[in-house]
Amino acid sequence: MKINNSHEYSWVGSQDNYVDEVNIHAVQQVILGRFGGNSSAGQYKNEDGCLIWVSEKQDWELAILLDAHQTAESAELVISTIESLKKDFISSLNLSLKEAFPQVGMLIINAFDSKSFKEKCQKIQGETAFLCVVRKGKFLWWLSIGDCVLHLFHPELSALNEYQQNHRSFYEWVGRKNTFDLDVPCYSIGTKELRKGRNHIFLTTDGLIECPNTAFSNPTEIMNYFRDGENGQGISKLLFEIKEKDVRDSTTIVSWMVEIEEEATQPSDMK
Repeated sequence: MKINNSHEYSWVGSQDNYVDEVNIHAVQQVILGRFGGNSSAGQYKNEDGCLIWVSEKQDWELAILLDAHQTAESAELVISTIESLKKDFISSLNLSLKEAFPQVGMLIINAFDSKSFKEKCQKIQGETAFLCVVRKGKFLWWLSIGDCVLHLFHPELSALNEYQQNHRSFYEWVGRKNTFDLDVPCYSIGTKELRKGRNHIFLTTDGLIECPNTAFSNPTEIMNYFRDGENGQGISKLLFEIKEKDVRDSTTIVSWMVEIEEEATQPSDMK
């Protein structure tokens, strides 16, 4: 596993496609796993992308996951657009909890809804799903366009069969076909209180959950690969499993653990 001492990292599959290759990369406590698919199954390119920023104080993380199709141009455009606003994002993330998440959401929506961005989208080929996830304090926030997946693994939630936090929404993209060209743009935003103890935040593109001859569409099957608590090793096992199953589609995973010391909300009749 390559360790990145930096607090930021971005990548698009057009740079390094990782076809036939499993790659594990650490950005501080955030682990990035990539597998570009099997050439034996017909794969020859990778249109995924990601951006990871980690606070130097370790009090927040921001991860963006992209799953483009036709070309990686839409993923490249989204990452360059977000990176051009880095100072604004970091300023927003350093605000109070009540202010930070709405500000981050507004930055993303305003950027994607801007005339200049939409004009650039019409000059590229293809479009991308987009998932932005932020952890700050004991809260998780996300903005989701399309079908990337966000799971949250915690014993109290697992006991109630709660794993996936966003929903896969098909026919939503940013790019040549763009939800922000609609009269009403389509996306979802959510916020979740993290529970006391270890919370495992897990983002993935659909190559993992749609891999043939596996059951990774079931979140418990994914969670089982992390029973020993080792994040990088769990991701590696998942990616080598789908490689062995001769998956064609690329898979990108962003995963990290957060220890929360504060008590979380409980029902009023709990003793």
